Order: sequence, then structure tokens, then C-alpha cells
Amino acid sequence: MLYFIVRRLFTLLPVLFGVTLVIFFLSYISLGDPVRAMMGQRGDPEVIAQIRQDYGLDLPFYQQYTRYIGKLLQGDLGRSYRLQRRVSEMITERLPATLRLATAAMLLAVVFGCTAGILAALRPSSWIDHLVMVFSLFGISTPVFWSGMMLILLFASQLRWFPISGYGGGGLWHLILPAITLGALQTGYIARMTRSSLLDVMRQDYMQTARAKGLREQIIICKHGLKNAAIPVVTVMGISFADLLTGAPLTETIFAWPGIGRMMVSAVGNRDFPVVMGCTLVFALVYVIANLVVDVLYTILDPRIRYDQKA
Repeated sequence: MLYFIVRRLFTLLPVLFGVTLVIFFLSYISLGDPVRAMMGQRGDPEVIAQIRQDYGLDLPFYQQYTRYIGKLLQGDLGRSYRLQRRVSEMITERLPATLRLATAAMLLAVVFGCTAGILAALRPSSWIDHLVMVFSLFGISTPVFWSGMMLILLFASQLRWFPISGYGGGGLWHLILPAITLGALQTGYIARMTRSSLLDVMRQDYMQTARAKGLREQIIICKHGLKNAAIPVVTVMGISFADLLTGAPLTETIFAWPGIGRMMVSAVGNRDFPVVMGCTLVFALVYVIANLVVDVLYTILDPRIRYDQKA
């Protein structure tokens, strides 16, 4: 297992290298001139040319990318063009807020998604099953920006149960609406996967054998059903948590949440290229780590799964 983990960690290098190459190229051809964005259309051409030279923006693409990779290998994510701060410091400040929001959304998605999926699987084709599937489809198909604004309009503006936006010093009441907005999509996915996986397990021969032995239905479901149905659900959970972190920009923007996603949206608008690259690398790292954690959890849930050291 240790060999497998170390080997997977080494695969981070080509993945992150590919991410940097793609994002650097797309930003180079699409974000426009960051110096012009900072100075405005009436900026002094000589000053603009000097700033471009200072930042190395007058160099060809391959030279700019080589310089960026060289700094990245030294642990330097660069400096923000607009704020003149180290990108690593900005990410360190914003990351706890994003993690807090994503964790709260994931807890809601796991608790409500798994519960709804289990209830639907235990009563297939019943009104409970149909209700769960309708709400799951609604959660999956509803855009985040629309559900966020509707929650603000109803619970914050009309009923005044929750604050409209902001971090509020990390208070719980400021967290509820953004967490519900961000977690609704993943709740629907987890509910549908839990239902599908548990229904498939319930049809297996060993479940019928357990019933023939006279075991109570609760024991059969908890001991045999849920454990064997957990692997595909855990897969969805791992990817969902990574999606929550990377899907936070819209939610954080709507609720004025001071996280990485909101910072990245602002950086794109300001043509702040180093900040965009830094946030993208963090998101790529989250996806790779989430997949690694899921693979390790497989061996815990199913002892039959082993990663051969020679594989």
C-alpha cells in the first residue's frame, strides 16, 4: 500500500505539468493584456511597455512558460499583478474559508443523499422512491446561481432567517445558505448512486441466502448491503468533494464568501494571471488527492482489493 501511495504521489508531477501547460496557454491567448487592464486604455505607452518588460510579458510564450516553471519548482507561485502580493500567501489566507464551505456542503450532501438513497432503495417504485428521484433530479439540474439567489430571496430577504451574504467572522448562520446551495447538486448525485448501488446489492444471491438463514432485515441491510454498496458511493463522494472545491466560485461570488473561488473570478476579470494559475494548480492538486484517498478507502471497504507492489 505504501508503495502504491508513493507511486501515485509521483504521478502528480506530470499531471500538474500538463495542467500548467494547458492553463498557461489558454490564459496567454484569452485573458488579454494584464498591464493594459491595470493601466486602462489611456495609460502611457512608455510606462506600459516598461511594466511589460519588468514582468517579462514582452517575451515569447515559451520563454514566459519556462520562467514560470522555474519559479514553480522553487515553490514560488509568483506575485499578483494587481495587489503586488505573493500568490501563495493569498491562497493560504483564502483556502480555509473555501475548505469550510466545501466541508459543510459535503456533510449535507452525504447525510441527506445517503439517507434519501437508502430509503428509496428499501421502497422501490413507492411514493418515497419517486419523491427522492424527483428531488434528486431537481438538485442536479438546478443551476447554482439560480438556487443561490432564490435561497437569498426567500430565507434572507423575505423571512430574514439568515444573513444575505458575507463570512460573518465564520459564524454558522452565514454558512448555512451557501452550504445548501453548493451541496444540492452533489446531494442529488449521491442519492441516486446510493439507491442504484443498494438495489443492485439487494438482488445478489448472498443477500437472499442471509434472508433464508433468518437474519433480521436491519442486520442484512446494515452488515451486508450497505458495506458492499459503499464502493461506488465512496467514488462519487470523493469526486464530489473535489467538485465542491472547484465549483465554489459561483457560490462564493453570490454570497460574497471570501474563498479561493471568488478570488479566482476576480483575478480573471482583472487579468491577474499569476493568481489564476495558482488557484488552478490548487484545484488540480485537490482532484488528484481526492482520487488517491478514494483508492485507499477501497482497500478498507473491500479486503479483496489489494494493490500489488509490482503492478
